[in-house]
Amino acid sequence: MANHKIFTMAFARVYPLYIQKAERKNRTKEEVDQVICWLTGYDPAGLQQQIDQQNDFATFFAEAPALHPNRSLIKGVVCGVRVEEIEDPLMQQIRYLDKLIDELARGKSMDKILRQ
Repeated sequence: MANHKIFTMAFARVYPLYIQKAERKNRTKEEVDQVICWLTGYDPAGLQQQIDQQNDFATFFAEAPALHPNRSLIKGVVCGVRVEEIEDPLMQQIRYLDKLIDELARGKSMDKILRQ
């Protein structure tokens, strides 16, 4: 497994940036949390615990209760790379999350974002 800097970065450090990005586009923190919980299986208390513990992305995804089975339906480009073509499983999970936040900020409906 490649040792990318993002793997060791605290999720709690990036989480406020996800919220800021969404709020700039008139979306809410609750919607950001809903997207994160959908992808990872965390409930709101579990998500808050990960933030409070300052866990890095590797730990955040390793401890995720249940990665959503429809996450493979997330397609598109993040940072110039197609998320469905990323080979490293952890990097792919991180980019899935980035893609979901991007879709939220672009005004997509929650049904489409959550692949329902």
